[in-house]
Amino acid sequence: MGGGQSVKRLTLFDQLGKSPESSGSRQLIVNSGRYGLTKGGVQADNIELTSEGLKAIDEQVTAREQARVRAELAIQRIDPFEKLYQKFVGNKLPAHAVLVDAAKDVGIDAAHAAEAIDTFVVNLRFVGLLKTLSGAERIIPVEMLLDELPASNRLINSPVQVAPQSTSVITSEHAQYEGTCFYIAPIGEEGSEARKHSDLFLGSFVEPALEAFKLNVVRADAIDKPGIITRQIIDYIMRSRLVVADLSFHNPNVFYELALRHAVKLPIVQIIRANDRVPFDVNQMRTIHIDTSDIYALVPKIESYRAEIANQVRRALEADHIVDTPISTYFPNLSVTL
Repeated sequence: MGGGQSVKRLTLFDQLGKSPESSGSRQLIVNSGRYGLTKGGVQADNIELTSEGLKAIDEQVTAREQARVRAELAIQRIDPFEKLYQKFVGNKLPAHAVLVDAAKDVGIDAAHAAEAIDTFVVNLRFVGLLKTLSGAERIIPVEMLLDELPASNRLINSPVQVAPQSTSVITSEHAQYEGTCFYIAPIGEEGSEARKHSDLFLGSFVEPALEAFKLNVVRADAIDKPGIITRQIIDYIMRSRLVVADLSFHNPNVFYELALRHAVKLPIVQIIRANDRVPFDVNQMRTIHIDTSDIYALVPKIESYRAEIANQVRRALEADHIVDTPISTYFPNLSVTL
């Protein structure tokens, strides 16, 4: 069967060490058929892989094609799963209760909604459509998954090392700046204190605070390599509807990017760790101080910090809001045209 040939049902379950007549074995056959992996029912003498099922496991198939087929079988061909995927793709994985309600909305019986959601999430993770990005699990587009994989004929298990593809989430060509908040932050290397801090602030404070404003939060590592200021990053800084700037760690890149935003006089919200001093040059601008000294100080105030950020965002986005920065104060007639 692994080579695409049919196999006796009794032989298959003997190799699996299962009774061919057990309810579990019968369910395996039913489910694999529903997913389009196999042909042959519970009473059939022979079970064989479908052409798509073979691609899903064949080591001779390229990684990109295999990922495409797996995503199609596990999500896109299952009507309620495809509806759920289309509803949430590009966003953080919602809370379980939210997903269960969405499952009911797409026609899944309430008695089976929780089980269906568990299966949906497991399938997303298995095929690679659920990834941890910027400190949170996110449901990614199929195109993004495929772009990360080689399109050549090299084998999945080939010893040849394939250079990783770009993991960019968004490009400036497709950016909807009016619906974007760019998050200026000290990112740091993977696993560093700065990265863990940035992930925490992004996932726990900034994104939840901005949900009500329907703004997509973008951080630089979703565009390019951390620490490198590219044309795309500058586009986001100077065009996005809102910028949230985290001044923690006194990172030089953060202040450089913040100065660019000052020049265009567009809405800004500043946040910082409570034990970091706000530099004199920007301390006249209202800054939200978040106490991260220990978990006992932080956790009880999570909701209040979110509310404080949301309140500042609301004020910053008001039509008549004037952005006061050192540049606007001393050069009120300065105008930057993009």
